[in-house]
Amino acid sequence: MNDSVYGGLLTDKYELTMLSAALRDGTANRTSTFELFARRLPDGRRYGVVAGTGRFLEALPEFRFDDVARGSLTEFLDPDTLAYLRDFRFRGDVDGYAEGELYFPGSPVLSVHGSFAECVLLETLALSIFNHDTAVASAAARMVSAAEGRPLMDMGSRRTHEHAAVAAARAAYIAGFAASSNLEAHRRYGVPTEGTSAHAFTLLHTGPDGPDELAAFTAQVDALGVGTTLLVDTYDVTTGVANAVAAAGTGLGAVRIDSGDLRVLARQVREQLDRLGATRTRIVVSGDLDEYAIAGLRAEPVDSYGIGTSLVTGSGAPTANMVYKLVDVDGIPVEKRSARKESHGGRKEALRLSRTTGTVTKEIVYPVGHPPPSVEPSRVLSIPLVRRGESVIALGTEALDVARELVASGLRSLPWEGLMLSHGDPAIPTTLIPASRPPSDTQE
Repeated sequence: MNDSVYGGLLTDKYELTMLSAALRDGTANRTSTFELFARRLPDGRRYGVVAGTGRFLEALPEFRFDDVARGSLTEFLDPDTLAYLRDFRFRGDVDGYAEGELYFPGSPVLSVHGSFAECVLLETLALSIFNHDTAVASAAARMVSAAEGRPLMDMGSRRTHEHAAVAAARAAYIAGFAASSNLEAHRRYGVPTEGTSAHAFTLLHTGPDGPDELAAFTAQVDALGVGTTLLVDTYDVTTGVANAVAAAGTGLGAVRIDSGDLRVLARQVREQLDRLGATRTRIVVSGDLDEYAIAGLRAEPVDSYGIGTSLVTGSGAPTANMVYKLVDVDGIPVEKRSARKESHGGRKEALRLSRTTGTVTKEIVYPVGHPPPSVEPSRVLSIPLVRRGESVIALGTEALDVARELVASGLRSLPWEGLMLSHGDPAIPTTLIPASRPPSDTQE
């Protein structure tokens, strides 16, 4: 995913043409700050979940331009720009929200400081990672909330690009999913994996006399043990459940239903399992589920969910709509004023206010280094991520555990209406304190 040979080419052409022009006119080395934020949440969303921070920090050292990469750029770049790219390494600073933090409109999720040349080159990389991973994590968090403590499994690898599937599994795990079917996500990030059998294995056990579902289940139990999950809806669900218990006994781990009216079938299957003595056999459901379908199954005897397409596509919001904008040049706030595409100038950071009970009430975005006075409990959201090109936070599997807890605690802190799946305003309002003349003590 972060190919060291072609890493620098994971960008848009206009980043390099801007670089070329800035090198030519002498503005490339102006000290600059770019911020990554969302002007608004996707339609119907009341909060978002920051994801992709770890992947972005892992990609930074690999984002460079070797001989092969530069050779592909010679037809439109001048020798001076190619020479700059030959030695390019990001040496600036990055601040931002910790991975797993909730965010709202205007939240300065990422703040990148350095020369204009090095910061502008990171625009596409940052946006592609954060827009994808944040969209998946935000959808996953809504699903986790709707499931009310019942585990969810990512089954979306076959519904997206093969590399996006790995990133999606990671983002879903951060948001609270219990496991993924994706093995590369386990190898790379330690995401727990689950998976047993598909309809093809049942269909395989068809002979001259017709299908033999019992033989298929027996073979799976022999291979994987009685704790396995048997897929019971290849033919008839009632017969499938009977064959499943016949093959594994009453200690069968779980049955999975992947089609039909899941509410009705879950009740019927639970009653049948109990009659057969398989009272501890769990029921897993899958099949084009999203957060609304999960919420609709709350009252049914469902033990866990397998989620595919809706997860990896952000459940209707495949991008987080984040943008990456220049907000400060040599200490001078700059801002875009285009209608409905405005930005707010100056380097910023944020804090979140809460009641004494822990329920959050407001987010305040303010000029860096100048937090507003507050009598309410508050927590600073912006933290150092990179200094002089080197990550200053932990990465890897332990960082994922920290991010998972941050998401969980963030969801617990929301006012109850913020967890609703219906349309509405963001869970908490955001107040922006605009920059005036930047104080000299904020310069780096």
